[in-house]
Amino acid sequence: MVSKKSLLGISALVWMIAGFNVLRLGILEYPEHLSVILVFLTVLSFLPFGFMFQNMVKKNTIRINSFTNEKILFLKFFPLKSYLIITFMMSFGIFLRNNDNVPRYFIAFFYTGLGTALFLAGIKFAVNFFRWSSQD
Repeated sequence: MVSKKSLLGISALVWMIAGFNVLRLGILEYPEHLSVILVFLTVLSFLPFGFMFQNMVKKNTIRINSFTNEKILFLKFFPLKSYLIITFMMSFGIFLRNNDNVPRYFIAFFYTGLGTALFLAGIKFAVNFFRWSSQD
């Protein structure tokens, strides 16, 4: 059992680690396909995920803050729906990387955009964690 503030810290770590790992996979493919179009596609893939994840950070921060108990099970940093989405996304990502029909340039731009969005969501959770800490 952890405090509500600790849930934000756990969220920050999980999102940053996930983002770093996805971003790393994209960047590893990047040099071979580097072009202006690839950079454009990376930004294009980042934007919807960036907005979606920032919205999720806001909603999850409010959800965590609304818990009435002082100590909460550490797994509650995500609601069940998020765990299901993550399971799907990870499974789909593994399928994409292991499918020979998916061009490597797709992995480069898509994973770089998605990983950046995930990592920045983790940073936002960290900001919320430190803001909470400064209120204590």
